[in-house]
Amino acid sequence: MPVKNQLQNVRVLVGRARHQASVLSAELRARGAKVVEIPFIEIRKPRSYRALDTALLNLRNYDWIILTSVNGVNAFWARLQELGLSKNALRYSKIAAIGPSTKKAVEDRGGRVNVMPREYVAEMVVKALRNKVSGKRILLARAKVARDVIPDELRKAGAVVDVVEAYETVVPTASRKQLRAVLANPRRRPHVITFTSSSTVKNFFVLLGTDTAGKSKRNQRCEGIHFASIGPITSATLREMGCNVHMEAKKYTIPGLVQAIVKARNSLQK
Repeated sequence: MPVKNQLQNVRVLVGRARHQASVLSAELRARGAKVVEIPFIEIRKPRSYRALDTALLNLRNYDWIILTSVNGVNAFWARLQELGLSKNALRYSKIAAIGPSTKKAVEDRGGRVNVMPREYVAEMVVKALRNKVSGKRILLARAKVARDVIPDELRKAGAVVDVVEAYETVVPTASRKQLRAVLANPRRRPHVITFTSSSTVKNFFVLLGTDTAGKSKRNQRCEGIHFASIGPITSATLREMGCNVHMEAKKYTIPGLVQAIVKARNSLQK
C-alpha cells in the first residue's frame, strides 16, 4: 500500500502542545490521515528562573547535565542566552539526553550528548548513568511536575542531584469546549487519540471532567475510540485511568507512534 494511503480516511486527534503538534500531524497527514489538533498540554515559563539561573551560572560545578525533553532543552538554552553565557559554559559537564529528539535539540544548539539510553524512559537514563555518577554532581533541568525516578535512583547511586524547574506544564482550559465538540460530532469524532506523555493523558481527562458524577459521561464520550501511546510510561498512566491501550510505539518516538497507528489501521474504522 502506498504510504500516502496507509491511514486514508482515519481521523486522528493530536493532543500535543500547540508548538509541537506539527511534526506528528505532518507524519500522519503524509499517510492520508485526517488530523485534528487540540492541545491537551500547554508549556509555560516557570514562575521564577532563580534556581535554574543559579545553576547555569555555576555550571562548572556539575559533572553531568540531564535533559529529559525538547522543552527542557529549549528552556535551558534560552536562559543560557539570557544570562549571556555561551555553549563554552558547558565544557566542564557531560550531557545525558533521554532520547533522539532531545539529543537532536542539544546538538542543533552546538552541544554534545555523551549518553543517550537505548530506551527513551527515565528508568533507562538511570541504568545508563548508575555506574558513572558516584561522588558526582548532577544538574537535572525539567518540568515543574515530573516523575522522581532519575533523582531518587541516582542519589542512591551516590550522586548529588540538583533538580531545577525549567518550565511547567498546565491544562489548556481553552481546549475543553473544542474537545467536547469534536467528540460529540460523528463527522469529526476521531478513530484514534494520540498521547505523547503521562501529562497529556491526565490533562485529557481533566478536560473531559473526572469527577465521579461525570465518569459515565466521560466513558461514553470515549466509547469506540482507540488510544495510541508513545511508550510504556504513558500506557501505564492510561491504564491507571481505567483505559485500554490499543496501540503502543515500539520505539518511544513520534515516528514509532505513527508506525504503531499504521500497523493497527485495519481495526480503526470497524
